[in-house]
Amino acid sequence: MAASTANPPFEIIALASSAGGVNALMELLAHLPKELPVPIVAVQHIDPRHRSLLADILTRHTALRVKMAEEGDSLEAGAVYLAPPDRHLLVTPERTLTLTRTELVHYVRPSADLLFESVAATYHDRAIAVVLTGTGQDSATGVKAIKSMGGTVIVQDQASSEFFGMPSAAIATGDVDYVLSLVEIAPALVKLVTPDD
Repeated sequence: MAASTANPPFEIIALASSAGGVNALMELLAHLPKELPVPIVAVQHIDPRHRSLLADILTRHTALRVKMAEEGDSLEAGAVYLAPPDRHLLVTPERTLTLTRTELVHYVRPSADLLFESVAATYHDRAIAVVLTGTGQDSATGVKAIKSMGGTVIVQDQASSEFFGMPSAAIATGDVDYVLSLVEIAPALVKLVTPDD
């Protein structure tokens, strides 16, 4: 079957980052192709007191379409959906997005754990979770959920992380498949989501 008509082996990439994450996201997204065959959903912890310019900032650094997620968005390949400030971002079983303002998880909203858990429940072994630089424990529970459903987990290594709290907490679960430098993550993702000829 031709690559253009083959289904990708994975169907979604879920990203999580916190402190240092804006620079990491710029670097990562800059090296992903416009024709990426899967959508990306992302949680970056941002101060909820200010209007977020994150989508505008990232758009300048990537060929992918970047937008702040809205209630009911349908997931499309080649697009990046960002959790708005002070909203949890979840993927529904219908593969659309929903936003909630339920309680903080590990003192944060949006929560990587909740995003990853919803992705795992919907996409099972066709999900990839990526944990980038950040402080705190957010993502560790979600990483376990992704792995329990057969998904794949990639974590940024200590040397390239500005803050190693989130990556370290993910690694400590024992459920991480790859620990990679920031520059290695984009090529690894492209390889994982590209169908074989």
